[in-house]
Amino acid sequence: MPPIIREHTSHQFEHELAEVRNLVLHMGGVVEEQVKNAVPALIKIDGDLAEKVLSRDSEVNRLELEIDEACTKILALRQPTASDLRMVTTISKTIADLERIGDEAEKIGKNAANLVMAERNKGIFKSLKYMSEHVISLLRQALDAFARMDVEAAVKVAGLDNEIDDEYDGIMRQLITYMMEDPRSIKASMDVIWTARSLERIGDHATNICEYVVYIVKGKDVRHKSWKQVEKDYL
Repeated sequence: MPPIIREHTSHQFEHELAEVRNLVLHMGGVVEEQVKNAVPALIKIDGDLAEKVLSRDSEVNRLELEIDEACTKILALRQPTASDLRMVTTISKTIADLERIGDEAEKIGKNAANLVMAERNKGIFKSLKYMSEHVISLLRQALDAFARMDVEAAVKVAGLDNEIDDEYDGIMRQLITYMMEDPRSIKASMDVIWTARSLERIGDHATNICEYVVYIVKGKDVRHKSWKQVEKDYL
């Protein structure tokens, strides 16, 4: 291939890859907004906010299909290698996690509608709000690490998931005690349990994004390593 054509092709590929990354970050912004609105919708009994969460799901699904198609075209036409290949294949995994985060936010929005008339345990809802703030922060920081391809930030952010797991366990213990004390609260408590479970899963998906950052930059699959070990090996 003549140098001029090779250079033109290279610039075009870089442009296509940058566009795909921008779409991923846009999709991340949409799901982050869904999560940010989902828990206040539940805690404040805000039907309009819950509907806003549900209405964004179609946009998330559209973006997933658009990005997936763009990645397929890049693989077919550009045949990327090394770090570029890792980037393209990992983007497909990233958008799958983002789509699942959107699904979990949608579940929380639906739970908000179920809890409109339910009697509320203020202590549990306070814990739920606290957990949601940590989950949103984890997701935001994971997306920022992805945007900058910052391995150090990704490793530090992923370590925060243990705190979210501990908060989830704490909420579960509160709810079990609450249901034992008042069996009439079981139905409403189950919706809160599913909400806490959705938040815990969002934290897991955000942590997956951090794993992808390490894989793209370092070329190492760290899915089955502890984050302490990852920090020791790659930072």
